[in-house]
Amino acid sequence: MLAKMSIEAINEQLLRAIGVGVAVLNLADHHFIFRNETFTEWFEGDGKQDKLENLLPELDFAGLMAELKENGRFTAEIKNKKKRRERTFAIDFTLTQENDIELIILVCQNISRIRELESMIDSYSQMVERNTREIKREKEQVEKLLLNMMPRSVYDEFKTFGVVIPKLYDPVSVLMLDFVGFTQMAASADPAVTVSELNDIYSAFDRIGEQYGCERIKTMGDAYITVAGLPDPTPDHARAVANAAIRFIRYLERRNEGHPNQWRCRIGITSGAVVGSVIGIQKYVYDIFGPAVNLASRLQDCSEAMEITTNAPVYDVLRESFRFDYKGKQQIRGFDEQDIFQLKDSREPIR
Repeated sequence: MLAKMSIEAINEQLLRAIGVGVAVLNLADHHFIFRNETFTEWFEGDGKQDKLENLLPELDFAGLMAELKENGRFTAEIKNKKKRRERTFAIDFTLTQENDIELIILVCQNISRIRELESMIDSYSQMVERNTREIKREKEQVEKLLLNMMPRSVYDEFKTFGVVIPKLYDPVSVLMLDFVGFTQMAASADPAVTVSELNDIYSAFDRIGEQYGCERIKTMGDAYITVAGLPDPTPDHARAVANAAIRFIRYLERRNEGHPNQWRCRIGITSGAVVGSVIGIQKYVYDIFGPAVNLASRLQDCSEAMEITTNAPVYDVLRESFRFDYKGKQQIRGFDEQDIFQLKDSREPIR
């Protein structure tokens, strides 16, 4: 035969089973009338702790009383330390009345694990956010590096498809530059100084070339290669490299006035067709090939220090806007005999 249980006993068993602490207090004197086993286990007290303010001294007692009188309910979160272990409780106070006696019903839950999980989640979120920022910064650095190696449209194609289809660009204008006596300078001067000065010069060349719409392709030691008309067609590609070449020499002339190391360059420019593509699988480099590249290199070899050498196709396009000196016909290795011109300056001020 089943034993009968009172409603109070059933409720007590249910409350203990779900891990909720329950207590009842007299509003008049704040003494506990009832405390279930869970509450007692969490908040063990002696005779001096039969009052709420004594058992839970960390509670805002004045705020509790004011809120109960105004709204009939008060919610708080407190920390309690027991045997070196700190726990967090969410406590809900409700004002009620029974037989003309005003009572406070106190219901509390141990939310320590929830707060620990929240703290772990916050720490993890901060770690993820920090890692995301680091990944973003590294991505930006990689993108900056790749954009320094190839035109943006080529980079966008490479980023989207993982490969770059070789393309024929015709016509474009190519500028090839190297420095006279660089080998001797590199051997005799402090390497750190040489590299630092070369970096300054190339940075200036990049700014000048960008101003005229030239795309620097690469540098190889003392060789500097830039092109106009690639990857986007440019009608005035010959004018762009001519202006850039003149500005390069002007920059070096001004620089040499205040530096002990005298940097003197030779430049060759020409127009024609090139093929552009990304070369390599693990170490990427964007490069151009074709007749215009080879001819610009040969014309550079024909230049003296601080001279710009070109051929008839460029002269025909620019002779109304620039001053040239005719240097006669020369046999260019790998090409037919060429009419060679020295580009002197622009007939209009170059800004």
